Amino acid sequence: MRKEEKAAVEEVKKITALDAAYKILSCLSILLLFGLWYGVSALYPHLFPSPYIAWQRFLTLLEKPIMRVSFPMHIAASLKRVVIALLFAWGLGISFGVMIGWNKKMDAFFGSIFAFIRPIPPIAWIPLITICFGISEFSKVLIVFIGAVMPVVVNTHDGLVKVQKLYLDVGEVFHANKRQMLTEIAIPAAYPSIFAGIRTSTSTAWMVVLAAEMLGANKGVGFLVVRGMEGNDLPLVLVAMITIGLIGALLAIVTSMLERRLCPWDNKK
Repeated sequence: MRKEEKAAVEEVKKITALDAAYKILSCLSILLLFGLWYGVSALYPHLFPSPYIAWQRFLTLLEKPIMRVSFPMHIAASLKRVVIALLFAWGLGISFGVMIGWNKKMDAFFGSIFAFIRPIPPIAWIPLITICFGISEFSKVLIVFIGAVMPVVVNTHDGLVKVQKLYLDVGEVFHANKRQMLTEIAIPAAYPSIFAGIRTSTSTAWMVVLAAEMLGANKGVGFLVVRGMEGNDLPLVLVAMITIGLIGALLAIVTSMLERRLCPWDNKK
């Protein structure tokens, strides 16, 4: 075997060993977290439920629905609000981001308005939206939409602004018109930034919907947190919190898989 081939084989072995080590570290971190949970619950059993008690509460929750809504349906209610809000946020956010990122006149006119609205936290809109629309389903989706659309607009705008001039010069050499320059050169070049906004908006939407449900809802994972808090049912609160973490992680994995599929040339992740 030639030296180059041996070096390549050794490099592959090193990468494989590093990947295995990273996976082991990830498992150890989870075990450490559960060990810490068990230790705290053993020291303060009256304040913090143990993993076993939380598991038993989870099994009870599956058997006895809260507000006549099963546990999976509570999860589905939260996900439904998030999905509806994200679809509108992605569609409108990408369109608006492209508009102000590609057209300097639009950026000059709308950019200042967006810069004023952007720093306002989504939670700050809750009183105004509640006064205008009550605690309806539309209100919850609108609050989630406001939280999710901001990172999409910001990242799409930045992606369009930072498109390398070399790409545009190549388009001009091949006599591309303005529409082709935008749709076939600028937007594809901005895909990584756009998907960064999509990833951020997904996690933001999941956090905001929980806050919206905690302020007024009769179903959803956020509602379970409030129900556990009001009833001094800490195991229920922990079950809801673990569910929130797991679903948030799954949403992040799904968006990352989608990005890798649509942006195969971006191998930084």
